[in-house]
Amino acid sequence: MQEILMLIFNKKSDLSAFLSPFINQNKSIGFVPTMGALHEGHLSLLKNSLSENDITVMSIFVNPTQFNNAEDLDKYPRTLERDVQIMLALSNSIIVYAPEVEDIYEGNTVSENFEYDGLENQMEGKHRPGHFDGVGTIVKRLFEIVQPNKAYFGEKDFQQLQIVKKLVSKYNIPVEVIGCPIHREPNGLAMSSRNERLSAIAKEKAAIIYQILSDAKKLFQTNSAEETILFVENEFKKHPEFQLEYFEIADEATLLPVSQKVSDKKYRGFIAIFIENIRLIDNISLN
Repeated sequence: MQEILMLIFNKKSDLSAFLSPFINQNKSIGFVPTMGALHEGHLSLLKNSLSENDITVMSIFVNPTQFNNAEDLDKYPRTLERDVQIMLALSNSIIVYAPEVEDIYEGNTVSENFEYDGLENQMEGKHRPGHFDGVGTIVKRLFEIVQPNKAYFGEKDFQQLQIVKKLVSKYNIPVEVIGCPIHREPNGLAMSSRNERLSAIAKEKAAIIYQILSDAKKLFQTNSAEETILFVENEFKKHPEFQLEYFEIADEATLLPVSQKVSDKKYRGFIAIFIENIRLIDNISLN
């Protein structure tokens, strides 16, 4: 295949015109949607796409409709020049789509309404009203623009991954959605663009999140969901610098909270927690 030097598109019309010949030739397009501030987790998604497709497109767009907190949107890191350098160190064959809000929303920056068979009502949906309408709106639009064969999402946002799979299924969007394992810092903290906002001390202390999740996994093998949840809540009470928003144990498929364990179901522990007023999420398979 011809080598593609890294191209950066700011307009969907230009990106579509560029991709059109490849789509007509049935070349496979891999797509990694991001909000930028790239880290090793994003790069792992890119590596998967580069190895499995003829062309890889990465979008970098901080989507306003999925933020229910205006301050969080304002403070979200925007580091496009640095992101491009990070990508170039990996490959110069990545196509970058970095639009302005106007190019995506055309003057109407509001979410569509989506139903995901109840997946949207749990955890993040409960605590961030409208969040998954914003996610569905941007993902659907990006899929329409890029027309990928495969799209790659990290399991750190496991609920989002399940929602995107449901979106594709309900709207008959011809994309294979691929979930990729959580990438962690050496201390166990799940990699996230928000980590850039943490002080060095907070980043070090945040190692406790994964430690407690790992302990909860062990406990869940022999104890009930209720006892495991209580354990996590009590552990964080010993660390007042953290404010636990929720820890829930849910069925991986339905995301419904577990009351009684069933042997053939897959369960996952989900957490959202604040440190230095920065909200971090993580999850762990409990099987």
